Amino acid sequence: MPIVRVSAPQIDFSVLRDELALPASFSPAAQQEAEQAAKIPLPETDRTDVPLVTVDPATSRDLDQAMHLSQRDGGGYRVRYAIADVASYVEIGSALEAETWARGQTIYLPDGKVPLHPQVLSEGAVSLLPDVDRAAVLWTIDLDAGGGIAGVELGRARVRSRAKLSYAELQEASTLPEAVSLLPEIGALLAQRAAERGAVNLPLPEQEIEPEGDGLRLVLRAPLPMEEYNAQISLLTGMAAASIMLAGGIGLLRTMPAPKPEAVVKLQAAARSLHISWPEGASVGTVVASVDPGDPRGAAFLDQAAELLRGAAYTAFDGTEPELTGHGGVGAPYAHVTAPLRRLADRYATEVCLALHEGRPVPQWAREALPRLPKTMAATDRVASAASRGAVSLAEAVLLAGRVGETFEAGVLDLDEKRGGGTVAIDEPAVQSRCLGRLPLGERVPVRLTEADPRTRTVLFAAIGQPRR
Repeated sequence: MPIVRVSAPQIDFSVLRDELALPASFSPAAQQEAEQAAKIPLPETDRTDVPLVTVDPATSRDLDQAMHLSQRDGGGYRVRYAIADVASYVEIGSALEAETWARGQTIYLPDGKVPLHPQVLSEGAVSLLPDVDRAAVLWTIDLDAGGGIAGVELGRARVRSRAKLSYAELQEASTLPEAVSLLPEIGALLAQRAAERGAVNLPLPEQEIEPEGDGLRLVLRAPLPMEEYNAQISLLTGMAAASIMLAGGIGLLRTMPAPKPEAVVKLQAAARSLHISWPEGASVGTVVASVDPGDPRGAAFLDQAAELLRGAAYTAFDGTEPELTGHGGVGAPYAHVTAPLRRLADRYATEVCLALHEGRPVPQWAREALPRLPKTMAATDRVASAASRGAVSLAEAVLLAGRVGETFEAGVLDLDEKRGGGTVAIDEPAVQSRCLGRLPLGERVPVRLTEADPRTRTVLFAAIGQPRR
């Protein structure tokens, strides 16, 4: 059976924009303020001597972070991480500030994003684009030979990125650029430390809608190793930020309860049923890291493991340390500070860190924002999730709309104990959806497509035979 391709005009994502009440543009006042802010002077402190580079998806232009990694004299490493200094460009009490609070974060859809900041800032004056001077908060984090934090410095500075690199080109490069030549070494070391402290990193493949010729296709893409190494640098900075805020008695943490013992016991039972090795004494993170997400049983196990990572929240505090300070997925206290162009909370958390590190009072505008941010970020997280989930569901339904009645081979990812059936994944197009019937977890089974309705964004399968051994 030939693979069905769908041309771009056949998928209209505007229905999602309307459904989620996503803004089509910025107000004239906010846009004008952004254009004026783009002209402000850069910081006097000049650190353009540091040959930073950015590492992002190839098409990104809203570049929040740039890095330079080096060896330290006497052993260990030095991580320099420049974060776009968004707070210097958004005036307190302005129309632009109000609009960023209304948006909360950048929302991504296949036909374009809904940015947190006007493009003149997010992809222009504040973005850490190559070969231009930019304002940044420069973090310098020294690591000992074992990857432990030995010292942290941060401050506003003028910086200059030397290159815009993508994950794919780094992954394919025979020789890495000097600025990131240590990224695999440091990233792997930090990942090892994370597993040892109980962190759980789920390498779940993501469903992505990407162009193909004149049409679109839905693919399942596993993260590249370079993406994981890069994420470790961001996590390292977030942990350093959390330590500063906890020591200073004020801040905004990203928290998540640790997995409950009974949930771990249930996951261990799932591992046994899926023939996943779980050595005695091994942590959840260690077992998860050993699993192949491309194997049906491995994919099912990771889907089960995802149930452990629930309850993520933003937790503000001022004076009294919160009851929960840790993040179960990170295995340590953690804060969001590395994506201020795309996430509102990072702007305020960074300002708190700067003040505490410099030994001065936290600005009143930042202090007053902290208790309001958890509710705002929770609301915008729901919108972002609904946009992502809705776009994939719509693409799935459109791609399969003409194939009702066809049979596919599918891997069984999850079982629905209440309603029966469960969730299955077919390979092409990369669809994950509900399936009726008796399903063996972690096995491949033949299924028939019984429903694919773009209007309701519904796809439904039914099991029709025995597992494929």
